[in-house]
Amino acid sequence: MVLSAMLLQASDFQIDHVTVAGSDIRKLQAGLAAIGITSVYGGAHLNNTTEMALASLPDGAYLELMALRQNADPHLAGQHVWARFLKGDAGPCAWALREKNLSGEVKRLKAAGIAVSEPVASGRERPDGVRLDWQTSDVGEGVRGAFFPFLIHDLTSRDLRAFPQGKPSDGDFRGISRVVIAVRDLDAAIARYRQAYVLPEPIRQTDRSFGARLATFGGSPVVLAQPLDSASWLSLRLDRFGESPCAFVLAAVRPERYQAQSRTSWFGGEISWFDPEKLGWHLGFEKAM
Repeated sequence: MVLSAMLLQASDFQIDHVTVAGSDIRKLQAGLAAIGITSVYGGAHLNNTTEMALASLPDGAYLELMALRQNADPHLAGQHVWARFLKGDAGPCAWALREKNLSGEVKRLKAAGIAVSEPVASGRERPDGVRLDWQTSDVGEGVRGAFFPFLIHDLTSRDLRAFPQGKPSDGDFRGISRVVIAVRDLDAAIARYRQAYVLPEPIRQTDRSFGARLATFGGSPVVLAQPLDSASWLSLRLDRFGESPCAFVLAAVRPERYQAQSRTSWFGGEISWFDPEKLGWHLGFEKAM
């Protein structure tokens, strides 16, 4: 991340991965398969509680599917940072930024008045026995990676983590273009993001089909979404899971190969949405630029 006062560019937000949470990894993989996206089982985490699969994309970002292991200890499962997302089959749960200079970004965020944790070591073992290690830092005072992205820095080769088969698992999508975060107060959320990251004034619009007032910052992937009314799906989601990602959008190289259940216009571009009933959560795609 840049450490100067210059406005951030889209490239400064290097999405490492986005997390989709559920209670059954096979169910999560089947949902993606039902809309035509292949995922690869990635193995169990070292916490003895969760396991994951991933759909890796050519730009290095990936969709992480995370679920509780069948033999997970109930006590440990209840203490997991994403316990309510996992047990509640929340779908979108969190997102992470790739950070080469983790200590420098932690220092910058602290100077901006943003709470940020010191790096913590973690990892997992792939099914083929390859050990992966990394460090993470949580940004903000809420749930890890929910409102603000958490930061991740690899100690082992990142390609081993992102490309378990040695290549992207899906070439129809270049990467992850938008992370949509459900918020209770749009103006307050905008102010918090502009405090943490040197961002321009947001672009705003209302999307009644999505049920939200939206705001985004120039070319960044962040879209903040405040429900239009208290009875909408977005309000119900906020009540269950708090401020956190509610949808992800992929950058499609070959959008014509995929069936959209609905379409809408966001900030001058068209977003196509997969059927959330078939998938189990909200995932969209737009033509890669």
